[in-house]
Amino acid sequence: MDPNLQRKQTDEKIERLLKVINLLRLYDREVPAQVLATLFYIGSHNDCHKTALEEDLNFTTASSSRNTDKLSKNHRLGKAGYDLIVKEVEEVSPHRQRLRLTKKGEDLMTQIKQILYD
Repeated sequence: MDPNLQRKQTDEKIERLLKVINLLRLYDREVPAQVLATLFYIGSHNDCHKTALEEDLNFTTASSSRNTDKLSKNHRLGKAGYDLIVKEVEEVSPHRQRLRLTKKGEDLMTQIKQILYD
């Protein structure tokens, strides 16, 4: 590491955001912004309807499915997902899905809040 490079921190709050992003990059080095938005929406609206997420984030059904699949235990095409959320079909309205954090997702939200607010 070159000691002559400028690395002086100038904003502690932005540095905290960088730490959160780096924590999330442990799941995927190039995690897409839509996946982050989906995770943060579910983290702030735990046990929400997938349709509400689509409306509030202006996502298509296909986009929200792709993003929630990535955050679920099993991603599309048989790949492993991040296992941070659970998608459940409602018994009363089988065309609706509810989204909630897994224990692993709740723990991640706790870590994020500690980075941002402690």
